[in-house]
Amino acid sequence: MKTVKIFVRLLEEGGTEVFRPTEAIQLSENSYELLPCEGYDPEDEVWEFLPGKIVGGELVKSVKGGEFLMAIESS
Repeated sequence: MKTVKIFVRLLEEGGTEVFRPTEAIQLSENSYELLPCEGYDPEDEVWEFLPGKIVGGELVKSVKGGEFLMAIESS
């Protein structure tokens, strides 16, 4: 199985958009199963999609330049 780096939006971060990098198993061209990152603590961070969830992925431009794969609701 192929794993990829994907970013999950963190909720409850005081209005600032924050993303957590984690790994995901690529199930198909645009379908991923999220894995917990090292040190994942659901009491400390509220992820938009929890580990184990099947999500889609969207390439997003970074404010620092470049692109990253962001977890989005699976269609």
